[in-house]
Amino acid sequence: MTRPFRILGVHHIAIGNADLGRLRHLWGDVLGLPLGEPFTLASENVTGSIARLEAGPYTMEVDLLQPLDSEKKPAPHAPPLNHIAFWVDHLAEAVEWLTAQGVRFTPGGMRKGAEGREMAFIHPKASEEFPLGGEGVMIELVQAPPTVVAAFATIRAANFPRSPE
Repeated sequence: MTRPFRILGVHHIAIGNADLGRLRHLWGDVLGLPLGEPFTLASENVTGSIARLEAGPYTMEVDLLQPLDSEKKPAPHAPPLNHIAFWVDHLAEAVEWLTAQGVRFTPGGMRKGAEGREMAFIHPKASEEFPLGGEGVMIELVQAPPTVVAAFATIRAANFPRSPE
């Protein structure tokens, strides 16, 4: 199967809770991850904070999320492991190709995330119209910047020299 994109690596995991303060305490104070300032994305019904495991272009994030309104959707705290996000080298092509394969995306299509990067979510559940979903897990695809694409290409070439991709 030929696809017009590659999953490059993990961008972040997102963990939700009704109390952002408790998440910040556990992940920042107790576990020692450096936390960014809280942010709010009203369109996603979320306030949160980002913890970064710094490693240059391979930096991974743990996004800590609290709903603005626990009665509204999306509900970033249900389930507590909200989603996993992957860097993608060609997001627009990925969304188009995956949709043609029957993958269900969440409403809203491609849009900007908390840090201004283009992203799209694969819905955790399939539907009659789109028979492929995340099998119970929401999956976010994030457009990788050129530095990340180049870094992963270097690693791939060094470790998988005969890779067909």
